[in-house]
Amino acid sequence: MCGLTGVFQSQNSGLDSRSILQIMTDGLNHRGPDDAGVWCDQDAGIALGHRRLSILDLSPAGHQPMHSACGRYVIVFNGEIYNHLELRNQLSGAHGGWNGHSDTETLLAAIAAWGVNAALKACVGMFAFALWDRQRRVLTLARDRLGEKPLYYGIQNNTFLFGSELKALRAHPAFVGEIDRDALALYLRHNYIPAPYSIYKGIQKLLPGTYLQVDTALKMDVETYWSVNEVAESGSGDLFVGSEAEAKAELTRLLTQAIRGQMMADVPLGAFLSGGVDSSAIVALMQAQSSNPVKTFTIGFREEGYNEAEYAHAVAKHLGTEHTELYVSPEQAMAVIPRLPEIYDEPFADSSQIPTWLVSKLAREQVTISLSGDGGDELFGGYNRYFIGQALWRKLERLPLPVRARMAGLMTSVPPERWNAMLSAMGFMLPGKLRFGNPGDKLHKLAGVLRCQGPESLYFGLISLWDEPSNVVLGSTEPTTILTDRRQWPALPTTVDWMMALDTLTYMPDDILVKVDRAAMNLSLETRVPFLDHRLVEFAWRLPLSMKIRDGQGKHLLRQVLYDYVPKSLIERPKMGFGIPLDNWLRGALRDWAESLLNESRLNQDGFFAPAGIRKKWQEHLSGQRNWQYHLWGVLMFQAWLDEQRVLRK
Repeated sequence: MCGLTGVFQSQNSGLDSRSILQIMTDGLNHRGPDDAGVWCDQDAGIALGHRRLSILDLSPAGHQPMHSACGRYVIVFNGEIYNHLELRNQLSGAHGGWNGHSDTETLLAAIAAWGVNAALKACVGMFAFALWDRQRRVLTLARDRLGEKPLYYGIQNNTFLFGSELKALRAHPAFVGEIDRDALALYLRHNYIPAPYSIYKGIQKLLPGTYLQVDTALKMDVETYWSVNEVAESGSGDLFVGSEAEAKAELTRLLTQAIRGQMMADVPLGAFLSGGVDSSAIVALMQAQSSNPVKTFTIGFREEGYNEAEYAHAVAKHLGTEHTELYVSPEQAMAVIPRLPEIYDEPFADSSQIPTWLVSKLAREQVTISLSGDGGDELFGGYNRYFIGQALWRKLERLPLPVRARMAGLMTSVPPERWNAMLSAMGFMLPGKLRFGNPGDKLHKLAGVLRCQGPESLYFGLISLWDEPSNVVLGSTEPTTILTDRRQWPALPTTVDWMMALDTLTYMPDDILVKVDRAAMNLSLETRVPFLDHRLVEFAWRLPLSMKIRDGQGKHLLRQVLYDYVPKSLIERPKMGFGIPLDNWLRGALRDWAESLLNESRLNQDGFFAPAGIRKKWQEHLSGQRNWQYHLWGVLMFQAWLDEQRVLRK
């Protein structure tokens, strides 16, 4: 796991490429504290920089930028090729000998022997790399199939810049850094910026499963070597026909294979453990393959409803892991907030970024690698929206849209606080299952659901925050994304399959994987995600939906695998998520900080947001009328990021 960056120019700029590249590379030292290297060919206009976190081959033979044995290629690589020893065996006959045992050297040899496309298809791993072909004078950027490793690129002032994080690009004199208001509107909708967009005009994220080639005229050509859509469509058209027992055996085999490959390292290794299905399955199969207790890590909160540490402790005790847990105070958690803009590098507002950084910090004190259970929800139907959303739509579609719209209008005609007062007075007449805290807020949310015209709009509503973000971001027009462009949707048999595919294409790489990568790499901790082994992903898409979701519960088959190692009683409980009591913090300890970023004069001065809607939500949140924590957190994280950029420019 490392950081990479570089520059490609169609003509000699006269700048000192090596010294500039050194500054760009140094900005990524948190991603690779063990070694650094730069390589430049001033005549060709190419410069590559690398920071190394040594995982495999800790010797100088793993140093980058690395040259191929044939001398044709130079590469900077971030990630891991888990099957690189198998690839070496295939290459040994044609290869003239190995300098070390790094997977980077293996990848270079594969590219030299088979070409970029074939080498990428042969690799099992997570990665991003930049490859210079000295013979053709072509630069290739590539990213892994599911988007575990980041890679930004773009042309600024006739200079092609790229890097693992935006901070590396910002260090180049050619970088413009104009904020893209259209991308900002997308950010307010999702609390992350969907690929290929970034917060800056002219800078993009390379899409997962693709590689980009750039010639000396800076002409760019993108190729896809692996596609979620193709895998999902192919799998749903060729469903697994064996028994559930046979499917369980195959899932166990593939997950064991993935974990075995990802436990390969020359440094200490452990795992995050929440006590939920996904992380418990990963740890159980790790422990089954290890002669020593696996190191596991979890954090807990004292606040009721936000603590999973006790469940993780029970699972760890049953499996016999070497478990470390830390109960975090609100003060410790909130102390992370000032660091978030620097850690995430562009606006990012999944509030579980805070506990993710804290558990990464805890793990880094003992290990250099930690496996995680991310990806299980998207592959095996774990999110509530998959089974609740479909059931809800089946009930809603029985009522004509005009009737539902009228009902929604009546609901929203009464302010939430009045609903709260009326229903509180009637509380003794309501059955227990209909007694909610802040019922007015929930009725207004239900009104939005009633207006949906189909399952697609229902899903889009469930994954959206600000409904009309272009009305909040001044001068913006919300651009199309995979979520809004039907031409990019896979053709799948059910709405649930479709939702799972879109989450795999968007939410997972642009939110979940970003959250984990930036938090962990800020602390020089490598994270690995066994569920995203593409062989496992391809099998998951062949499973009938009934083996994923059954009786209103997701991850059916994965649970059966887990129950061979962990008693059902330790696992079965409502899905909690990795959250923090943000709504209360914003009304309490964070109130002054938030007010300083959300006050009307500040918003007007910055000129990005129309203050009225933001101020209204802020006042409603403070009064307890509504819980707008996620809407407000997105604005707050952008404002804090903006402050960070101003400091950096000084």
